[in-house]
Amino acid sequence: MALDYLTLSSLRKNHPAWRLLQADHAPLIASFLQQAFVEPNLRVITQADLASKLEDTLFQLRETEGEQRFPKRAEQYLSDWAESDKGWLRKFYPVDSDEPHYDLTPATEKAINWLESLTQRQFVGTESRLMTVFQLLKQMIEGSETDPARRIAELESRKQVIEAEIERIQAGELELLDETALRDRFQQLTTTARELLSDFREVEQNFRALDQQVRERITLWEGNKGALLEQIFGERDLIADSDQGKSFRAFWDFLMSPTRQEELSALLDEVLQLEPIQQLRPDRRLQRIHYDWLEAGEQTQRTVARLSQQLRRYLDDQTYLENRRIMVLLKQIEGKAIALRNQPPKGNLTEIDESAPNLSLPMERPLYAPPLKPQLEGAVIAGEESVLNTDALFEQSYIDSEQLRSRLRKALQTQPQITLQALLQQDPLEQGLSELVCWLSIASDNPKHLFDETHLDTLQWQDEADHIRQVELPRVIYSR
Repeated sequence: MALDYLTLSSLRKNHPAWRLLQADHAPLIASFLQQAFVEPNLRVITQADLASKLEDTLFQLRETEGEQRFPKRAEQYLSDWAESDKGWLRKFYPVDSDEPHYDLTPATEKAINWLESLTQRQFVGTESRLMTVFQLLKQMIEGSETDPARRIAELESRKQVIEAEIERIQAGELELLDETALRDRFQQLTTTARELLSDFREVEQNFRALDQQVRERITLWEGNKGALLEQIFGERDLIADSDQGKSFRAFWDFLMSPTRQEELSALLDEVLQLEPIQQLRPDRRLQRIHYDWLEAGEQTQRTVARLSQQLRRYLDDQTYLENRRIMVLLKQIEGKAIALRNQPPKGNLTEIDESAPNLSLPMERPLYAPPLKPQLEGAVIAGEESVLNTDALFEQSYIDSEQLRSRLRKALQTQPQITLQALLQQDPLEQGLSELVCWLSIASDNPKHLFDETHLDTLQWQDEADHIRQVELPRVIYSR
């Protein structure tokens, strides 16, 4: 990016880092935020804790600088630093919390890092950075090489170097890094580890900016809902598929590996035990720097989750508005019906043939069966002479189906359905099998009644000879 006059003029007016450097209390702001957030590797602090730390700092400064140097209370300073015209702190309310929380903005951290670079360092390491440049160049060349022969040749060359080093070690020639080289690499390690936390803040800020754009667009959108969702998801995919998004996803996948976490913990423990490193009195929090990375990455992931929740709430709100519109229409219909209740219009308003539709499925129709035509012969065949008992013709019983239907209607007055088994437990069969057949006939005449072949019921009755008869048949369900 070219630093021309217009670009620098715009940064001077709008960038929070430049405003911080121009602020009257810049030493207080930068030193306090560096001690509160950057040095202990903290990302989120409650307002009560941060205000308490700031009060202690202001108390010490007022004793040396005077009471009028910093007249405001700590809460007022924090709120002022979080205003949009400053932008040095981010003030927000986490989920399920009514207490404000604070976090550094990426611009403030950049300004603090730049101020740290202005101080004179006792040791400036260059070897480790030069070796890092060479390693990055080799990785880029090897990763983009498409010729298999050249890649194999490079691996063979590396193999020869490794074998030569093994031979020197076996011969007793063990090359060790001196104290200067160890301090150089450790300084580079510390700087890179802290820069990673700054990068996380910047990535999270980009996702928060997208979330704010989505909220504003949803509030002001008046067009088609599908077009809005397509545009929002398109921008989200654009960020996820960008170089920054791909690099963050690769870093996160690498860090989430349990094997890599254990390996990183072991390496940090071993390095911090080295005598030249202990002489530097390193910050012990560096030993758990990868846990700070995990916490920062989870914070970024939660920001993306809040974006998804915002889209879900938008869809829910749209569904609520549509349902509300339907309820308004129903209320209008009910109001018109009440207004016409005392003076109904003449004629039929509506006609309904039946209260329920009749379904006639093609597969339920029986197959065609040709009728049987009996053939009658004119000759009368004389049988054996015997005396026929005609009493059976006069002993036929008559089943009153209307009486059975009356029982059924009475039983269905208190319940919507009843089975034949339950019905016969209330009114047992009095005429045996003939009455049972009549009950089955009633069930088959009405389409509301059902035959459940998945369940079998056992029905019993007592015949004229006081014998118990029973039959097992599919469950019969009578419906109102």
